[in-house]
Amino acid sequence: MGGSEGRSVTTPAPTLPSPKPEAFGGGVLKGWRGRGLDRRSTFWILYLPPLIWLGLFFLIPILLMAAFSFRADTYGSLFENWNLGLNQYATVVATGSYWRLLGVSSLMALMISISAVVLSYPLSYFLAFHAGKHAGLYLVLLLVPFWTSYLLRVMAWKIMLGTDGVINSLLMYVGVIKEPLEALLYNRNAVILTLIYVWIPFAALPILAALQRIEWTLFEAAADLGARPYHQFMRITLPLSLPGVIAAFFMVFIPTIGEYVTPLLVGGSRGFMYGNIIQDFFTKAANWPLGSALSMIMLAATLILVFIATRLIKLEDLLQ
Repeated sequence: MGGSEGRSVTTPAPTLPSPKPEAFGGGVLKGWRGRGLDRRSTFWILYLPPLIWLGLFFLIPILLMAAFSFRADTYGSLFENWNLGLNQYATVVATGSYWRLLGVSSLMALMISISAVVLSYPLSYFLAFHAGKHAGLYLVLLLVPFWTSYLLRVMAWKIMLGTDGVINSLLMYVGVIKEPLEALLYNRNAVILTLIYVWIPFAALPILAALQRIEWTLFEAAADLGARPYHQFMRITLPLSLPGVIAAFFMVFIPTIGEYVTPLLVGGSRGFMYGNIIQDFFTKAANWPLGSALSMIMLAATLILVFIATRLIKLEDLLQ
């Protein structure tokens, strides 16, 4: 007994019962077991709303427009007397002015796209490499024009370029001109200038995203090898930012080729574009079949140009 008094007697700790799944809400373990089902459900919950929205307000209108373009005439109500034919396309093919206007609009869209990309690239370069801790503030300032209406921005340029606008008033005050310049407004130059201003913030965003993905170690390695800033830009920055440049170009080119609001406000009759013809057939002339045929031709021409550009540029090589 004496030896047993020197030994410490330990009693086993009582074992607590493990909590049941119901104690945590009853569905935690079941949710973990059904993770695959939950992922599928989450996917469809996030995927279906934008898919339905895209189908209702993008795909269905395009399909209706394509169907209207094959309607032979405009007699009867909207969905009655559907005599299918290629009359509208024959009218477009036989009218050379439509094709000339489409060519002019394509050329204007090309000029606007190139100008917007060239002017937005230095802005994106500054935000990516030289803005420092103030990059967020400068990006907000870049996006400030988006806070106002598109029509207000276009109307502001109309006021600036008008005969009593800021530019003419300044030139007359300095003494450069004696009478207001009427050539600043209601022509294609005014349309090009206004659209370049409108699209610069849009073009800067994809270029900025491409520049921010460039690893800084590449510049350090190039500097260690003796490359000057110019060679670093030509060998590293510009090639690696080309995907963003191409994305910015198409973001500007595709909507510009069918633009009709800006030419209507600052272009006048001398700044007419292809989109204005389509608008007139849908609104003033009430000739939806011909307007639909013109729209489908513009859509086909845009897709062909994009296809050719993607084949020539080889985006796969740029993204590697």
